[in-house]
Amino acid sequence: MLNFANQCLDLAKSLLQQNLPMVAADGTLIPAEGEQMRADEPGHVALALGEYFRATNETTIGKVDLIELTVRCIKAQLNIREGSDNGLAYACLGLLSFGTSKDRNAVWDKLDAPTRKLIAERLAVTTRHDNHFQAFDIAKAVCRFSLGMTEKDETPALVDRMIEAINANSTGGFFDDAPKGGNPEILGGCYDLYGLVALIFSRQALQLHTSITVRDAKLPKLRAHAEKYVRILLESTREDGMGWSFGRGIGAYGQMHPITVLLQALRDKWVPADKEPQARDLVRRLFTCFFGTYVDLEHGVLIIRDTERDTIPGHTTRMANFDAARYLSQWSRLAKTVGGALPSVPTAGAKSSCRYFLFDRGRKEQGLCVYSDPASGLFIQLPLVSAGGRAQTDTLAFPHMPGVMDWPVNAAVPAFIPQLTINGRAITPSFYGSNVQVAMGSRGSYNFRYEQPELIDTHEHILPNIGGFKVDWEFIGGKIIGRFLLQVRTNVTLENFRLVVPIAGPHSRLNPHGAFQLGGEYHRCELIRDDFHAAWGEIETVSEDPQHRTCWGKVHYYQVLERDHPMPLRAGQNYAFEIAYQPDVTKA
Repeated sequence: MLNFANQCLDLAKSLLQQNLPMVAADGTLIPAEGEQMRADEPGHVALALGEYFRATNETTIGKVDLIELTVRCIKAQLNIREGSDNGLAYACLGLLSFGTSKDRNAVWDKLDAPTRKLIAERLAVTTRHDNHFQAFDIAKAVCRFSLGMTEKDETPALVDRMIEAINANSTGGFFDDAPKGGNPEILGGCYDLYGLVALIFSRQALQLHTSITVRDAKLPKLRAHAEKYVRILLESTREDGMGWSFGRGIGAYGQMHPITVLLQALRDKWVPADKEPQARDLVRRLFTCFFGTYVDLEHGVLIIRDTERDTIPGHTTRMANFDAARYLSQWSRLAKTVGGALPSVPTAGAKSSCRYFLFDRGRKEQGLCVYSDPASGLFIQLPLVSAGGRAQTDTLAFPHMPGVMDWPVNAAVPAFIPQLTINGRAITPSFYGSNVQVAMGSRGSYNFRYEQPELIDTHEHILPNIGGFKVDWEFIGGKIIGRFLLQVRTNVTLENFRLVVPIAGPHSRLNPHGAFQLGGEYHRCELIRDDFHAAWGEIETVSEDPQHRTCWGKVHYYQVLERDHPMPLRAGQNYAFEIAYQPDVTKA
């Protein structure tokens, strides 16, 4: 791990050298062109500097005094009130990174009396979030107690509260970032990367707690849930190192968060002994993909947004660069603790497989289906989860395979699955199911099946009494067949039927050797049955439209199957739609 640790530290230093000039004199950040500064960015900078200090024990980079700069960022974060709760938590951990008690903390020594008072005032305001911000509540409680601002430590109770919420909202033990909270109109079940964020941040906060007793008492509770995510990562990461590929905030963070969880788990001995070589190999592959896909060595920066790729508006270029520097510093420190090597675990002779990870079972069933076929190179993640009410493509229930089966970020496109418009509401068979199962078929095939008793629109509002869907995805080697059966209970009018096949390409410069991508025969799409009588339109060219970028490259074309005129749907009738894809999977 020593070479890996040194490589991470060198890259962290390079990123900081390039981005520290973007911190203004008042501790705020100068945004990249076309972007706006986030309210929590100074806190992100403070934690990045703190992690670099923990990894190196250095207080300068070139002529920049990291202690003085951290003081400026903390002051800036404290003076930002609106939308900065998470930034305050980052600033707290950044402060504690320089010493878990104020008696031996160089940053605390540099803070003036009014700033120290303001920290105490801000931390005295208790919050009780029900999403991943619970981890930020924990971090603030750790800081408040460790710096002697209160004699009552709320950390244990807040950790217990988060764990209780996980168990209450997920029968599988995963983090729901958009729980129902007693509101029957909210679907719930937003199982995405922010579950990893909550565990990572909570674990890091406990590591900086001044009381070892509290840390040791609460770590087993985090372990029970972190191990579940580790199992998913071991099964869902592609041969080329592409990581978490569905839901909000993917792209660069879909690589960084999994690496961090795996290294934390290796450090804490949370990975079973027989799986440790695989976990180490996974760290290597995830990092190689991250490095080759997002790091622009020519300019020494992380590229998450340019003319060819995009990401969610909440991820700014400045924040991502400082987050990357923070994680790289943390990886370096963890790797030195873990020790050993990052072996290459051979996959020769691996057979096709299909796994279903259950997130929740109840009135709704949600989870993740992962199918891989080493012979053809097909490796997909098919989520059946909530998007938290955001009408975006990232969470829809289609086979996700970046580079091969792509989709635009920040857009609502029915990629590879049908979308029906009824009563002005766009409906796709996504977000939840019932009677979910994975079954072995004939000829070595697999079937991923689920039902939807009631239709649901793209904003995750149930449309009662109209009808329901039965969905059957069949995987046969490198071929995917999607079967969708609409069962109508009420006479309605289908106003529009639409299915979109995006054809995208990798980034022109940042595309690592060996990355999976779509070959010249494209998706080899075959329409098997269509009771909606849609027709393929002319191929839409969108290469020059900046609204059609993925987290990895650019969408060039859309093949659209559409029925754009009304069709009556009769109660008691079933309407079937079947489509097959056999993507031409190649490597860069």
